[in-house]
Amino acid sequence: MHITRRLLLGATAAGAALSVTGCGQANGNASEQLSAFLTRLSTEILREGPEYATMLGVTEEQAGGRYIDRLSDRSREGFIRIRGLTEQALTELQAINRDGLTGQDAVSYDIARTSLQNQIDASRFEFGGGATQPYVVTQLTGSYRDIPDFLDTRHPLTTRDQTDAYFTRLSLFAQGLDQETAVINTDAAAGMIPPNFAINGGIGGLRAFMALPPGQNPLVTSLVRRLPEVAEIPEADRAGLVTRAETILRDEILPAYQRQVDALQALLPRASSDAGIGGRPQGAEMYEVALRNYTTTSMTADEIHNLGVQLITQLNAESDTILQAQGLTRGTVAERVASIGSRPGQRYPNTDPGRTQLLADLNVQVQTIQARMGEQFTRLAQAPLEIRRVPPTIEAGAPGGYYQPATLDGSQPGAYYINLRDTAEWPRFKLPTLTYHEGLPGHHWQIAIQQEAGELPFFRTALSFFGAFIEGWGLYAEQLADEMDMYANDPWGRLGYLQSMTFRASRLVVDTGIHSKGWTREQAIDSMMQATGDSRTAVTTEIERYCVWPGQATSYMVGRQAINRMRESARATLGDAYDQRGFHDTLLTNGATPLSVTESLVNEWVASVQRPA
Repeated sequence: MHITRRLLLGATAAGAALSVTGCGQANGNASEQLSAFLTRLSTEILREGPEYATMLGVTEEQAGGRYIDRLSDRSREGFIRIRGLTEQALTELQAINRDGLTGQDAVSYDIARTSLQNQIDASRFEFGGGATQPYVVTQLTGSYRDIPDFLDTRHPLTTRDQTDAYFTRLSLFAQGLDQETAVINTDAAAGMIPPNFAINGGIGGLRAFMALPPGQNPLVTSLVRRLPEVAEIPEADRAGLVTRAETILRDEILPAYQRQVDALQALLPRASSDAGIGGRPQGAEMYEVALRNYTTTSMTADEIHNLGVQLITQLNAESDTILQAQGLTRGTVAERVASIGSRPGQRYPNTDPGRTQLLADLNVQVQTIQARMGEQFTRLAQAPLEIRRVPPTIEAGAPGGYYQPATLDGSQPGAYYINLRDTAEWPRFKLPTLTYHEGLPGHHWQIAIQQEAGELPFFRTALSFFGAFIEGWGLYAEQLADEMDMYANDPWGRLGYLQSMTFRASRLVVDTGIHSKGWTREQAIDSMMQATGDSRTAVTTEIERYCVWPGQATSYMVGRQAINRMRESARATLGDAYDQRGFHDTLLTNGATPLSVTESLVNEWVASVQRPA
């Protein structure tokens, strides 16, 4: 969910440009007031997030007007304006009588209230994108990472109007880069400077894009590839349009890239290698807010840290049992797991044909698990799934995998991206678990069912995203695949699943270590390598991700543990009446929710099963 989430943070933080219209007064009942509020809120979120409106493929009416030729405001002034609008929206919501709501209306109210309050709390810190993303441009953050791929893969280009809008967005991309550069300088003046390795990573990503010849730049090649699909544009005009794109790239976008590089380079003499947010202005307070945002719990950093330590011990013991059964008895668990990746047949060639074969094998895994979804769910997702390579221009600093949802109109499938900068990072024994997490029954399955839940308000089907639920489900999906015996007769694959769980448990330890306990980047790298056996290159990318995205890495395992507790409680209460498909449908058909709301929904489902027909 990586790229989509970052776009949503901007959109959801937008709240809504709503006036307080007296919804709490006696003009209609609470349910009608809430419905009207959520409709306006959804429209204004999409108005403030035109990229996400494009990704969803909504109508202009839903988005509050034309959006195909707009990009988000990335200025500090825009950030402050949006915070004010979000506060105004929360005031209006709270004027609605919560006690007058029942059923799904009460759930929708609680979801909206939590979402708005979380965004307000995070945006009170005027650095970067707020507490959850304190640095505006790093190896992982910034429009240079998102917008080229967005324009290439998500901006529609089948009509002349869409083609004209593409050129408008090219110029707006350059303006957005300059808005971010201004924020870099403003933050630096206030003492908020990213770690030096994050700055260098950002510079490297920017320069990788700048080094591409115009004819190989994705902003140009996208036109070359897609203009033949635009029937309204004669073939004789296409070369001129490509030249126009090259001109905007040369005269507007690349100079803006250079200005951003210059701004980052100017920070380096003042930057330190201090990895955590804790030592920066308001850092400790920001981390507390980030943890609440990402986990939707009140767990402290120490509680999260200790949970990770306990889980690593448990998971390594289970891995050790498999390793010993396979005759691997010497060395630590991590060392033995690491050795599997170099065994014969485990590595794909680090070539384009090798990458093509890897993607083909992942698609076979998707087809295999797809055929069994009816065993665990009554509601089945309809949206198709594609597996894509992370664009090479950003793969150096990108995570191992992430997911983008399908459009609501069916014009674009859901897609999960895998980072193939070095195929050695993806030995065969690790790949099934990635598919179960990012694809089925993980992110794609959960988000597609949420989008297709037409009985829910649009706000919940398309705009409700809570990290602990979404990432917790992704991790739970890995566990579910194991429970479905997807690793039967595949001890290496099951070891890959356990190693993935250990990796997520290690995230609890290193994220809190970095941001709460003052760990260095090197301490965190060593800790994760000792826990997981992953290569230093892969671990370094992960640790640097946590350094610039405080708290996010804790959402996975905190969410999974919560889902497991809910399931075990339901099973213990219902006994033989417990139905796994009913439990899963309860979670997914209600969309992403704060964990406290999720638990209430499960409890209501349990009570409904207990009641006689």
